[in-house]
Amino acid sequence: MSRIGNSPISIPEGVTVEVKGNVVTVKGKMGELTQEISGVTVEQEDGTLSLKRESDNKDIRAKHGLYRSLINNMIEGVSKGFTKELELVGVGYRASNQGNTLDLALGFSHTIIMELAPEVKVETISEKGKNPIVKLTSHDKQLVGQVAAKIRSFRKPEPYKGKGIKFVGEQIRRKAGKTA
Repeated sequence: MSRIGNSPISIPEGVTVEVKGNVVTVKGKMGELTQEISGVTVEQEDGTLSLKRESDNKDIRAKHGLYRSLINNMIEGVSKGFTKELELVGVGYRASNQGNTLDLALGFSHTIIMELAPEVKVETISEKGKNPIVKLTSHDKQLVGQVAAKIRSFRKPEPYKGKGIKFVGEQIRRKAGKTA
């Protein structure tokens, strides 16, 4: 029995949820998101959503909690939004942006220019004496995570000096170097 799938979702003020057949549409001040669901029915009553399984198939039981989490993330995204922050650790590592174009200098012979999706807002913070920070904001949690993972993949943190792109607050497991 899914503990996550059985818990109801509260709908905050300013968010509208529309269920048409097997498509759930969520609209709010940050934007609009849609999700197609199968094997689960969505019931809406006085400010809460509840998901019920159509049968006890193993496949449908697995999707019960998944769809509840996806719909909850959609509601949270259109009301508050999601933010991911990446920190560039290394000498000469720089980040700048013009609109939705991110320009990264990561110690390669060339700079990496990345065009981001229009739903993702990017902001770069560079203070003297501190590592540059790239801040990604969007109403789509999946998209923000995917873009952040793509940026991190350009230069993953290495375990000896800790250089690379890491999430703010991420702990890097460090290794001891060679002993002389």
